[in-house]
This record gives sequence, C-alpha cells and structure tokens, in this order.
Amino acid sequence: MGREMVSRALQGVFRSLRIYQGPDAPRAAMDALYRQFIEPGDLVFDVGAHVGDRVSSFRRLGARVIAIEPQSLLVDVLTHIHGRDANVIILPRALGARSGRQAFHLNTDNPTVSTISDAFLQRAEDAPGWEGQHWDDDVDVDVVTLDALLARFGVPVFIKIDVEGYEDAVLRGLSRPVKALSFEFTTIMRDTAIACIERLALLGDYRYNFALGETQRLSFGNWLSDADMAKHLFNLPHEANSGDVYARLASDV
Repeated sequence: MGREMVSRALQGVFRSLRIYQGPDAPRAAMDALYRQFIEPGDLVFDVGAHVGDRVSSFRRLGARVIAIEPQSLLVDVLTHIHGRDANVIILPRALGARSGRQAFHLNTDNPTVSTISDAFLQRAEDAPGWEGQHWDDDVDVDVVTLDALLARFGVPVFIKIDVEGYEDAVLRGLSRPVKALSFEFTTIMRDTAIACIERLALLGDYRYNFALGETQRLSFGNWLSDADMAKHLFNLPHEANSGDVYARLASDV
C-alpha cells in the first residue's frame, strides 16, 4: 500500500471513529436496545466489529465479547480501545459459510462498507445513495465459521452480524440456533436479507423486529413472523437504505 493510500486509509478510519466512537454517538440508545438481549456475564459475538462501538456497548452491559474483524487497521483500532480488556477477545478474521481464504474488497475511504461480497459491489455501482463509493484494493483474509467459533468459545446469547451483503454466508456457517441475533439489511441487497430469514427458519422458530439505520430503536411493538418481516423489508423504499433485522427465538418473545 503506497503512502497516499495509507493516508487515505487512516483518514477513513478516523472518520469512522468520529461517527461511531465520537461524542455524538448514540451510546444510551444503543445500550437500551441491546439490554433487551444481553445480561451481565453473557457471551456475545460481534461479527464485523469495525471500530468497536458495539463492543463498547456490550461491555458497558457487562458482556464478554468475541470481536471479529478482518481489516488490519481496524484490528489495530480495536486493540487500542479494547486490547487490555480481559473480557474482549479480538479475532483478525472474516466469517463465512466455510473456512479458508477469500478476497476481501477494501473501500479505503469508507472502511465500514468493505466486504467479501462481489454482489454487494455490483449492486452498489451507480445505485442511488451509493455514489462516490469505490472499492479500490483487495486483500486475502482468513475465513472461519460461526460453528468453529461456537466450538472454541461456547454458545453466545447474542450475535451481531454486519458484513455488507455477506450476512447470509455467515449464517450458512451456523448449524444450531442461538437465543438472539441481528443482521444488517440494505435495500440494494434485499435478497440477502430474505436468505438470512430462510436460513434462520431452518435452525429454529424465530420472531423478528427491525431498527432503521442507526436509530437504535426497534420499529415494532410486537415481534413479527418470518413472512411479515420479509414483507416489511420488500416494502421499504430504496431511500431507507439500511438497518438491522433482529431475530429471537419465539420461546423468548
């Protein structure tokens, strides 16, 4: 990586830190949201930990956290913020349907949307709201599965998945239900979200809710069936852009 690209990459990381770890970050709202799923001492996986704002929230709630992030600069950030915390383990890995090595597409200026997914890049190209985004470098990363992490660390009570259009592949690497989880949704990748719901239906009887963008607030007072959640996602306008789908076992609703 040349000097100019290193400078741009650092600027991208600093931008993420200002947004997600800066003084205007919605810490109280985030903690209130995750408190519905997490209690002190619980084990939580953060898949796509980025600059660790969710890790910070999970730790404020007293959880033990496995933070998974493949981008080396972001691993450095996570290590700086959380590396001395015995209740945080940072894994420089990506997650997928099977273990191995895969190409990871870096967005130097906006690392939060770096991804393994080729389809995500194709859908984002010229899509309204995605103008100016460029994936300008590829690196090979180690990929592991959720099943491998469960075997190593135990079964988490909550898994947060935010991997830019690769969420369905991550869930294909999971072969047993967990109590609750979330996965990111984007309007350019609606089929990926539906594939996630279909995968979860094979693992257990789940109910669903949704938080738009970074509101940190569930949209529905009642938890929805898989069919109703899919209908809601299909009906969202393109301008809604993104959000997180929350799933919890029906027995816990």
